[in-house]
Amino acid sequence: MKVFRELVHSYFSDLRTTLDAQSAAYRSKESPDLVTKRMAIVFFGAALCLLIVKFCGNTDDPRWLGKILEPIGLGHVSDAFEYAVTKAPERRINARIWWASVRIVGYLLLPMLIVKGFLRTPLGETGLSLRGKSQWKVYATLLVVVMPFVVAASFGSGFQKKYPYYQPQIGESLFPNFVAWELLYATQFIGIEYFFRGFFVHGLRRELGYAAIFAPAVPYMMIHYGKPLPEALGSLVTGFVLSTLSLRTRSIWGGALLHGIVACSMDTLSLWHRGLL
Repeated sequence: MKVFRELVHSYFSDLRTTLDAQSAAYRSKESPDLVTKRMAIVFFGAALCLLIVKFCGNTDDPRWLGKILEPIGLGHVSDAFEYAVTKAPERRINARIWWASVRIVGYLLLPMLIVKGFLRTPLGETGLSLRGKSQWKVYATLLVVVMPFVVAASFGSGFQKKYPYYQPQIGESLFPNFVAWELLYATQFIGIEYFFRGFFVHGLRRELGYAAIFAPAVPYMMIHYGKPLPEALGSLVTGFVLSTLSLRTRSIWGGALLHGIVACSMDTLSLWHRGLL
């Protein structure tokens, strides 16, 4: 119990007190207009990124690109895109590559541009620094705690139907398509962690203090709609924990590594249950 109390104080109580004090000091020195402007940049920037990921990442109905390009005489580009993700022999992996690439752009590259171009903040201050290496035991402990639940969930039919997003066909070699997909899939989790636990949380840390943890909670849960219910519900808890660790360590890298390991483990377990490994 003593260890538990120390963890609560260190990662929650003390963190909240420190962040709220820093926020109060910042807001007392800065003009209300600047504070409001910075918050607006983060919230409207986040909304733009989410829209791009949602609509530009759609390969189920690729005609959206034609509606943009045909009026400016680039219909052939949209035709090539539609062929690549719906009719080409490699359409299945092409669609997954596009899906992940849009997420890397929308969750990582675009927020980085907003931070540098509009917030005028060093990227290292939004979670991209390599601080927090001393906290690796915390992330390792979380992995040990989470993995039994992942293994248990992997026995469900809903889990096996959902994962992996790139489904190898019977008799298909896992190399190169599945291996390439897993590498790209793991990479896009860097984007997810940066967007929700870096750009969102650290972008609002000075303005909101500890309350910045709650800002991305709703959109983070919403991107889990369509996934198994336990995973969607669990996103509230994992989002809170990872946001807390990001604020405590000032880095998103531990969360990105943890997220990637868990996700790739889910894919591997699903294939194993279906006899594809």
